[in-house]
Amino acid sequence: MALPHAQPDDVVDLLPAPGAVAAPVSVSLLRTARLQLMRLVLPAGHHMPEHTVPGELTLQCLQGQVVVGTPQGPRTLSAGQLVALAGGEPHDVRATAAAVLLLTLLHPTAP
Repeated sequence: MALPHAQPDDVVDLLPAPGAVAAPVSVSLLRTARLQLMRLVLPAGHHMPEHTVPGELTLQCLQGQVVVGTPQGPRTLSAGQLVALAGGEPHDVRATAAAVLLLTLLHPTAP
């Protein structure tokens, strides 16, 4: 059974409410034909190996700190910062502190 995604115009909580018992988990929040939003939760020290995705993306740090490895060199993101990457650009992500990230991915359209 697929997990439900938010729909356009839905309000989505990116972080847990203060005092919430459950910690945030990685999840796909919204998916349309062209757009996908994902909340990524990475414990300190976690490393996502180098990979590529076909569409343009932004990676926004909501909490904690990560280093995004790119062909142009490492980019350190702290809470409130983001980086944009071109489609097909190889990158990896390492959490230098426990982190919550918002990934926004544009899916390419067929010609």
